[in-house]
Amino acid sequence: MLDLFTIFSKGGIVLWCFQSTSQIFTPSVNALIRSVILQERTGNNSFDHDALTLKYKLDNEFELVFVIAYQKILQLSYVDKFLNDIHLEFRDKYKNELQQGNHFQDFEFSSTFQEVLKAAEIWGKQQAKLPKQMKTFEESSKSKKTVSSMIERKNDEKENKKSGKSKKKGGGGGNALVNGEGINNMKAEPMKIEIPKLLAPANGELDEETLQQNRLRLAQRMAKSPKAKAEKQKSPKPAKEGKKPRKWELEGSNKEFTTLDYTRDKPQETSEILPDTRMVGSMTGGIRDLEVDSDSEDAYDSEEEPEENVAPTVQKQKAAPSKSRGVFSLFRGLVGSKNLSQEDMQPVLDKLKDHLIAKNVAADIAHKLCESVAVRLEGKVLGTFDSVASTVKNTLTDALVQILSPRMRVDILRDALEARKQARPYVMSFCGVNGVGKSTNLAKICFWLIENNLRVLIAACDTFRAGAVEQLRTHTRHLNALHPADKHGGVQMVQLYEKGYGKDAAGIAMEAINFARDQRIDVVLVDTAGRMQDNEPLMRALAKLIKVNQPDLVLFVGEALVGNEAVDQLVKFNQALADYSSSDRPHLIDGIVLTKFDTIDDKVGAAISMTYITGQPIVFVGTGQTYTDLKSLNAKAVVHALMK
Repeated sequence: MLDLFTIFSKGGIVLWCFQSTSQIFTPSVNALIRSVILQERTGNNSFDHDALTLKYKLDNEFELVFVIAYQKILQLSYVDKFLNDIHLEFRDKYKNELQQGNHFQDFEFSSTFQEVLKAAEIWGKQQAKLPKQMKTFEESSKSKKTVSSMIERKNDEKENKKSGKSKKKGGGGGNALVNGEGINNMKAEPMKIEIPKLLAPANGELDEETLQQNRLRLAQRMAKSPKAKAEKQKSPKPAKEGKKPRKWELEGSNKEFTTLDYTRDKPQETSEILPDTRMVGSMTGGIRDLEVDSDSEDAYDSEEEPEENVAPTVQKQKAAPSKSRGVFSLFRGLVGSKNLSQEDMQPVLDKLKDHLIAKNVAADIAHKLCESVAVRLEGKVLGTFDSVASTVKNTLTDALVQILSPRMRVDILRDALEARKQARPYVMSFCGVNGVGKSTNLAKICFWLIENNLRVLIAACDTFRAGAVEQLRTHTRHLNALHPADKHGGVQMVQLYEKGYGKDAAGIAMEAINFARDQRIDVVLVDTAGRMQDNEPLMRALAKLIKVNQPDLVLFVGEALVGNEAVDQLVKFNQALADYSSSDRPHLIDGIVLTKFDTIDDKVGAAISMTYITGQPIVFVGTGQTYTDLKSLNAKAVVHALMK
């Protein structure tokens, strides 16, 4: 059933290996090492590659990795038990050799391996025959409080009020029937009509005089009735007036337009743009890194480490007066532990998870990060006076820095110059949800490119949002005012390619790229319409644009304000590009632009969530609303802010 079982050290030395087929497993194991072990994603002990499922277990004491590989279509229930058992057998059998660091010895482990495997297979068959047991209360979902169950909704209160009213009405009717009361109340009272006394004829016949007197009395009685009085007191209804137009405070006619127009950026024929020349030359070269605040460094290093060769009681007395502000003060109680176990770390790991979620890290990502730290630390042997806080801090810091560090460096200036040598434009496409700042940050990147003497063509492919083309036209005029054509040999540095609204975005992008190739323009920036990740027609259109034009770099623009939504957006954007491109090797997201970074203070968890879920680097960080507010992500700066 098992295709491969291997034991190797973290240094890359294979200690023992079993292989049941002639298949080459080297690419799968290398993918596991690159994507999981080196990227600090060891929270989940399973990894899929091609048609194989690889399960692994780390031994932190001896720095070993145990790996099992089998076909993905198989459902092997005994694999986890076998992996734990074989791990313990190998440790117990060769403990002395491993402590001496003798990794080059020939380990005779075949007989033990077969015995443990056979026992695990028998156990798996027995488990399959056993009836399914009911879950305990702790395992059920009722024992876990969800956020939705604690939210009070207005609709529920209205329904409760309605149901309460109906019950009250029903109860009142029941009491009336039992007590015999209320039935008369339900009956309509008879109307009392006063009949005026009429004169009777003397001889039994009505004469004309008596008839006239009776009519007069009846008229007088009717005039004194309350209904008649009410009708007399009612004022006549005024005539219904038609709808009048609203008069706004600053409203004016077309004649008053010139006096009411306060726009500073008017067309060129009416006013000339006065550029802020202080910006020119400030973005030459590479993008500057984010700076780390001094207070964040103090908070990050605020926890005092216990000194060596000092008794624990003395350390506690020293640490008592000072209050630690760092999150790792949670681990201060675990000092002097010889061997770290899951039970010791679990309470503080739960608090660490809450801290990460409070810093805007997505809940699933925070859970995986804590699991990764636990897997890496479980079984680790510490010195007598080593603090668990310092160990966990270093472990988590290394993991976060490793996650934020790009696996491949994105050097746009180098790639653009290389594309210029090939007589073709370097194409960058921007995508993302509505309102995240795609056009604004596109203009910032455009300013950085023209600061480095690269001609840029902006393709206005947002043909849906009203004002999108006008916004890019305004940015183009401002950028050309900062770098006028006369300073560059009469060559305009920024041009806008637009075809209006309602057109096919993929066709406009293709025409813009061909125009840039003919005009020898260096870089093409493709601005696309904002779209929600669940909008299938718009996601199909985006996948079509990327497939048809094959840009060199696809950048996802996301907000630094979002938490769990960042994971959902990136996963569904990547999934849509893969599903709707109808290609074996679809072009997915290559990098991330993180906007509105200046509005989040130290809640920088969105950067962790985005890079963890995609594995792609954060290329640019937007930190303001001017053209110079564009930075490069510094992994250590983000980790410092995250640990405050």
